Amino acid sequence: MNLEARIEAFVALGNFLKNEENKTEITTWADRASHQNNWFTIENSLKSLDAIANYFLDKTLLEKWIENYKIADKPETVKKIGVIMAGNIPAVGFHDLLTVVLSGHICVAKLSSQDSVLMLALIEKLLEFSPALNIKIGDKMNDVDALIATGSDNSARYFEYYFRNKPHIIRQNRSSVAILNGQESVEDFMNLGHDITDYYGLGCRNISKFYVPEDYDFTQFYDIIEPLGDVFYHNKYKNNYDYNKSIYLVNRQHHFDNGFLILTENDSLVSPISVIFYEKYQNLEDLNQKIAEKADKIQCIVSKDAWYENSLAFGETQKPQLWDYADGVDTMRFLLDL
Repeated sequence: MNLEARIEAFVALGNFLKNEENKTEITTWADRASHQNNWFTIENSLKSLDAIANYFLDKTLLEKWIENYKIADKPETVKKIGVIMAGNIPAVGFHDLLTVVLSGHICVAKLSSQDSVLMLALIEKLLEFSPALNIKIGDKMNDVDALIATGSDNSARYFEYYFRNKPHIIRQNRSSVAILNGQESVEDFMNLGHDITDYYGLGCRNISKFYVPEDYDFTQFYDIIEPLGDVFYHNKYKNNYDYNKSIYLVNRQHHFDNGFLILTENDSLVSPISVIFYEKYQNLEDLNQKIAEKADKIQCIVSKDAWYENSLAFGETQKPQLWDYADGVDTMRFLLDL
């Protein structure tokens, strides 16, 4: 298949996902996914599929993305690219599959046991539109020529060792942070609330840490995000909240609590589900130093109107563009340089 045909296959999938006439079938996918993984509510799966359709499968955006590369209709040497996918949020591995296929290589996808329903549905629909696409499902990665893997810090160490003699991209745990300066509006806080609670905070692009000025008052933030408290009705989220709250109470650890989201001061980046860590900064220089010290573990930074360098505006974390590569590593460039 030439590049144009590969693009058209993905555009066709995007059009399918956007078409209201297909809503029943797509909702059935989401329902099946919710039975496989209780975190994947129907609403969240549909939200993820909608984002894929609008941000990854739009023809104008696809062409804008690939115009930055010299992609051959067919590489001189077609490689087998193993893709070990994560399963923390619905269809999170789709961007890697898209990138490998558009590069002209063969995608050998190892689906997460937590997210096989949606990914299989998307792959099967793609192959229905274009059976010639180079996509295979496989568990073993012994004969792949290169590897893209996403997992925990522990699994990353295993991948790094096992695939040390093959070209690879190994992604580890990352999290995202918000920088507050006291100038936030009602809209800002509501958008920030979504950055925190969408997908129950399970994604690397979800905010898990605040950087705030000395004596920052969280009252307005809590008041404004109250409508997002429906997350509390998810049994797994509630269990996490109840557990963390009990730990802080037993240990008499100072914290803020609005009934579904806990704030506590902590230097770490990765907070438990239902908890946001916060850390105080004295001035911009102090803030820059704190961010720099943890830069290799930060996926996204958000700030009011994206005032902080290389940050996003509040509410933008779950709207990655095609060129927003995980861990900042250009996956397409990696594939084209093989």
